[in-house]
Amino acid sequence: MPLLNRIADRVLKLPPPVTRDIEVRRGLRVPMADGVDLLADLYLPRRVPNAPTVLVRTPYGRGTWVRLAIARPFAERGYQVLIQSCRGTAGSGGEFDPFGTERADGLATLDWIERQPWFQGPLLTYGLSYLGYVQWAMGPDAGDRITAMATSVTASQFRDLTYSGDSFTLRGSLTWTALIIGQERGIMRAQLADALGSRRRVKAALNRLPLVDGDTAALGRQVAWYREWLEHGAEGDSYWVPERDHRARVGEVSAPMTMIGGWYDIVLDSQLADYAALRAAGRDPYLTIGPWTHAEPAGFGAALRAALVWFRAHVTGDRSGLRDQPVRLYVQGAGEWRDYPEWPPPGATPQDWHLQADGRLAQAEPKPSAPDAFVYDPADPTPGVGGPLLGPGAGPKDQAAVEARQDVLTYTTDRLAEPVEVIGPVGARIHLRSDREHTDVLVRLCVVDESGRSTNVCDGLQRVTPERFPAGPDGVREVEVRMFPTAYRFTKGQRIRVQVASGAHPRFVRNPGTGDPLGSATRLVPARQEVFHDPDHPSAVTLSISRR
Repeated sequence: MPLLNRIADRVLKLPPPVTRDIEVRRGLRVPMADGVDLLADLYLPRRVPNAPTVLVRTPYGRGTWVRLAIARPFAERGYQVLIQSCRGTAGSGGEFDPFGTERADGLATLDWIERQPWFQGPLLTYGLSYLGYVQWAMGPDAGDRITAMATSVTASQFRDLTYSGDSFTLRGSLTWTALIIGQERGIMRAQLADALGSRRRVKAALNRLPLVDGDTAALGRQVAWYREWLEHGAEGDSYWVPERDHRARVGEVSAPMTMIGGWYDIVLDSQLADYAALRAAGRDPYLTIGPWTHAEPAGFGAALRAALVWFRAHVTGDRSGLRDQPVRLYVQGAGEWRDYPEWPPPGATPQDWHLQADGRLAQAEPKPSAPDAFVYDPADPTPGVGGPLLGPGAGPKDQAAVEARQDVLTYTTDRLAEPVEVIGPVGARIHLRSDREHTDVLVRLCVVDESGRSTNVCDGLQRVTPERFPAGPDGVREVEVRMFPTAYRFTKGQRIRVQVASGAHPRFVRNPGTGDPLGSATRLVPARQEVFHDPDHPSAVTLSISRR
């Protein structure tokens, strides 16, 4: 184990430990308000008096990766670490109900910790993704009981991740469900099952209709939460609010917070909304966004290092490791980190880049022109390549295969005479006429290098319904597409490209074109799409242009 600890330290680029002498108490029973016991492991650094306590609550077990990548790194640097398995996972009692009981269970865990003889305070919380969400769930009610929080690639709610742009994020939802269910068999059995074809079954299930049968196709059983997600898509639905969606109370979190995100992380947009809510409430969170995907090891290491600095500053008052500016962004294309006082960075100017005739993209207002057209066939859905995905294949990827399809339009600038820096929010306004009342609009921003290779930078999809986007007298709808933000420097000689399509399967569920209920729809109807770019219908992508 000491060798593995040293390897983990090297991989994560951690500062030297203060001790390797750690006592571990396994299987502690933590009572919840309803009488259910949750299991936890406690890591105690010997000969470190009055060590602060780090609480980590997780649905992913308390095994090897948690021990090597979270528990021991903190414990060996002078912290007591309590790793607790969420309700219904890894031996904890009750039934796992994603996001549903984390507020109450987290607060009951705080009560229990404060009664333990080994707890001397302060109390700190740490975690990424779901391990970060559980912090948001209890944070508003915890008040100053939590000294500091360190969150990474997470948000106060996952409803908008499940329904991004009002479209169901199929791949992420089903693969995460398969991950959780697979854990019930234990790590070794789950790995063996994966080798024997469970990953293949999940991949096949992504094409299964109706969607409600995706769980049985992938896992051989019904999964209650997957089916509930399909039934409760509306924002503000009582399934999500208030117990699963805590965005309304973000400003009530008083604990100092550091937030780590990635430009290709699935949660980034919601994470930045939480950052804005904290700022609006007068808080001063630290924010770091790197060139990472959701589960990238480099991002995980950065989050752990940031937490160690953050916790030291708020436990000991030693702020020497904190940077002067609270926001640090990695500017892709430039390959450099930059510090700012806030997000979005001051001085960025929204600028429209208009779709033009003949596949051109330019700042000039469009001239009179006929619309471009394509047919989206949900029986042969437009694939998505790269971007903010959960699991393999995420990040910047070559878009040649996507752009070669007949159901993808591209609009490209001339070669840039000077660099263009886009740092901040990105959005699009597409004037669309479709022969279907129910359809989708996807917009993707790309960089085209000198060799002609097109690579995705950021994107967004919006589900179109007649209620949300009513058609005008000419049948044209103005569709606003919220895209992921970015920080990207397009260099001299490169070109900026915008893709317009109607899907990115299986990341987003394909739109059947019928308006039938999401879970039960089986009939697939092609949609003929027309994208307008004329003075009366100026389709454009809006970029936040930064001038240094």
